[in-house]
Amino acid sequence: MKVVIATKNKGKLEEFLYLAQESNFVFTKLSEDTTSPEETGNSFYENALIKAEHAVNVTGLNALADDSGLEVDYLKGQPGIFSSRFSSKGTDEANNKKLLRIMKETKEEERSARFRCCLVFLRKNEEPISAEGTLEGRIAIAESGSYGFGYDPIFFIPHLNSHLAELTKEEKNKISHRSDAWKKLMAKLN
Repeated sequence: MKVVIATKNKGKLEEFLYLAQESNFVFTKLSEDTTSPEETGNSFYENALIKAEHAVNVTGLNALADDSGLEVDYLKGQPGIFSSRFSSKGTDEANNKKLLRIMKETKEEERSARFRCCLVFLRKNEEPISAEGTLEGRIAIAESGSYGFGYDPIFFIPHLNSHLAELTKEEKNKISHRSDAWKKLMAKLN
């Protein structure tokens, strides 16, 4: 089944290609000159649906869209849907530095956080199918690791005693929020 991935984020594209290896999906990506829709939703689901509808309308293909982000309990779930736009620059480095600065004096027991991912699969003129996944962890006191993208260098997973950016692609894709959502979505589609 040919499916367009409704993202231009290279890290997400790589993860989807890895996750889809054993599925019947043949992924294509949006062309670089395709404009991105404005994410005006109030939830990960609403933003993923906006992206999926846009991709279906632009390409005419089935679409898979993802909206995901980091929820920090100390910050009452922020940055949440604004994770990629948390800092004024909106780069991974600037977002991480801002969060570390805000959390600098925060006690260990108040550093709990999770990555959340909502996937929406959409066929033209059909109801969307969605699934959500999470990965629980903590905000570290400093960056570590060179793998991954986004907040991975400052996300610590206690039961693995490791930052997410210290895990290989294969290790991350077994436990990630995107992998969790993917497995749930595949179960619904099958």
